[in-house]
Amino acid sequence: MTKKDIACKAVERLEELYPDAICSLNYDSPFQLLIATRLSAQCTDARVNIVTPRLFSRFPDSTAMANATVEEIEEIIKSCGLYKTKARDILAAAKMLEEDFWGNIPDSIEELTRLPGVGRKTANLVMGDIFHKPAVVCDTHFIRITNRLGLTSSTNPLKVEKDLIKLLPPDKSSAFCHRIVLFGREICTARKAYCDKCPLDDICPKKHI
Repeated sequence: MTKKDIACKAVERLEELYPDAICSLNYDSPFQLLIATRLSAQCTDARVNIVTPRLFSRFPDSTAMANATVEEIEEIIKSCGLYKTKARDILAAAKMLEEDFWGNIPDSIEELTRLPGVGRKTANLVMGDIFHKPAVVCDTHFIRITNRLGLTSSTNPLKVEKDLIKLLPPDKSSAFCHRIVLFGREICTARKAYCDKCPLDDICPKKHI
């Protein structure tokens, strides 16, 4: 079985297991998804979803956020961790969106990653969820599981992204990343892989117990 065969079967089976998988961050606009994703670095999505209602009620878009002070943002997002760096990045990104993009979220990886604090993980999430373009979001679950499945041998996010974009059906790659997160939390966890209840057990070349 080739890597592409394994990838396609994994896509199909996880689609059956998690038919309604979507981003676990709450947002009402592309801008809000961008900011929520920045907040999620080294922080749980659940915590981000507790913080963002207050943040977005005060600063719902880039225009409002660009006119905030870094101290105002820090005070609201403090419980997310690394809040000083995140607040600085969020404010700078909002200002760049206003100055360079007329308040619109750019629709390319190259332009998204120009924004302060926005790496390829965040950019790919926006590309897939907002613009419905082929995207591979390489979080820790995705890297761990694609390595276990033998689809890549790298732990470098950019290399994993490049390896998997060649294997995944373009129209299903973004949703597959959301499904991998659920699969990685419930079955193929970092601490233990529950192979006895895994729908990918027969196509997995590695067994980690």
